[in-house]
Amino acid sequence: MPIYALSDDLILFPPSDLAEKDGLLAVGGDLSSERLLLAYKSGIFPWYSDYDPILWWAPNPRFVLFPNKVKVSKSMRQVLRKKMFRVTFDQAFEDVITSCQLNPRKQQEGTWITVEMRDAYIRLHRLGWAHSVEVWDENDKLVGGLYGVAINSYYSGESMFTKVSNASKVGFIYLVRHLQKWGFQLIDCQIYTQHLKSLGAEEVQRSLFMEELNKSLEIPSQKTGKWTVEEEILR
Repeated sequence: MPIYALSDDLILFPPSDLAEKDGLLAVGGDLSSERLLLAYKSGIFPWYSDYDPILWWAPNPRFVLFPNKVKVSKSMRQVLRKKMFRVTFDQAFEDVITSCQLNPRKQQEGTWITVEMRDAYIRLHRLGWAHSVEVWDENDKLVGGLYGVAINSYYSGESMFTKVSNASKVGFIYLVRHLQKWGFQLIDCQIYTQHLKSLGAEEVQRSLFMEELNKSLEIPSQKTGKWTVEEEILR
């Protein structure tokens, strides 16, 4: 199948089922907020490195977590009970994405979060679409976190980082529990990782992912605007 070339004009993406076997669907375009939101609504996300053009992906299978299927191990429950960390939302988005940028994935040279990508998601955050989770230690030092994009009851996780053991897991569990509370239907983890599998994420066929995505986009969440947390709900 051909890889579609996008122009600077904002047009619909090709259907996700036209992606290559590795998930690559299109190349080019830009990272304007309008195009990024259109991509997420179409089941597509950008992923490329500094010396590549912008690449757009729709992998099959897709790695997702249904909020009611999150797994919290006995050892993690003990960590949560100890209250070793303080967790906040949308308090330090730029610090979180910068920390993710400086924390490359294992077996990967450099980072896929280019300066262009970082700036694009900061713009999305300022518009109320991208959100961060911050994990702080007892000295109020940022030791973990993650960020992603939320549209109605669909959340797409983009990246996470950790500087101390269990910090990113605590942040992720905290996020999922609140997404459940707010009525979110689908968490898109995009690509398989053992880390997220241990927390309940699973691979599904792209056709099922698109069905669940479209349903989630039709259901407004109970949380809009800047995310804040009023109560402690972790057990």
